[in-house]
Amino acid sequence: MSEQPGMPSASAGATVTAGPPAEGSPPAGREPVVARSREELHAARRALTDGDVAVVMTMGALHEGHATLIETARQRAAHVVVTIFLNPLQFGPREDLSRYPRTFDSDMEICRRAGVDLVFAPTPDVIYRDGDPGVRISAGPLGNVLEGQARPGHFDGMLTVVAKLFHLTRADSAYFGQKDAQQLLLIRRMVRDLDFSVKVISVPTVRESDGLAMSSRNMYLTESDRETALCLSRALRAGAAAASEGPSAVRRAARAVLVREPLALIDYLVLVHPATLEDVPEWYRGEALLAVAGRVGTTRLIDNLPILVGPQGGALEVFSDVESAGA
Repeated sequence: MSEQPGMPSASAGATVTAGPPAEGSPPAGREPVVARSREELHAARRALTDGDVAVVMTMGALHEGHATLIETARQRAAHVVVTIFLNPLQFGPREDLSRYPRTFDSDMEICRRAGVDLVFAPTPDVIYRDGDPGVRISAGPLGNVLEGQARPGHFDGMLTVVAKLFHLTRADSAYFGQKDAQQLLLIRRMVRDLDFSVKVISVPTVRESDGLAMSSRNMYLTESDRETALCLSRALRAGAAAASEGPSAVRRAARAVLVREPLALIDYLVLVHPATLEDVPEWYRGEALLAVAGRVGTTRLIDNLPILVGPQGGALEVFSDVESAGA
């Protein structure tokens, strides 16, 4: 969601170029400080005075996708804070919070390898001191479509905790994955609309060797489920390959892959403008978000691909034009 504090600049969402670790970064393998309470967090954060601070927010069950976020942040910032908080506000009545994997020991090992300075791992009563918060941040209309339509209230809960963690960690920058494209857009809008002094940086989606987007939910997939789930990334690649022919060709190519996999129950496949999430018309040329969501077995998965529609079109890693991407 590192550089100097302030509103995101015109390059805030560009692909991050890896470089040498920032001067003063802790060596990989050093034990991070673990804070469980607000007091412990404030004390540990006060010690990070010699340079800017980046935050990577997680709900635990860390994998190599999270590791890439952390390592990218470490290459750019003097210090890295990782939050591990399973936010109950993001789970709807039909979603089982108790089923979400808790893997704190292995999470800490990833943080240790990446040279994280500070891990903030609070319980819900630390974040929400009076229980269910009476005041929440509303995602607005952008939070009611796509994932928001499938998971009512999810993005309100997400923005509420992200805002609180921005305040608590006092980070100069925050790193989020392109995989959660709608979440990334909404966080950028919140930062801009509510004047948060943090720079939001997107990092390309990290994929398994077979193309499956890395997700904590992948551990729920059986072997046969996983094979079925590959249709999502294949559909995105097929759509991107047709991008030079226009929006209809993109949608048609992607759908052709999905209809050949009847075991995947698709919620949506859309080609939308990255700032408005509205379907792009046939005449549209420019950057667009090709996104898909569906259920494989008992697991709901999402994936997306930024693409360039029109001549010389094809897949992108992240959106190059931050203004069009809602920064």
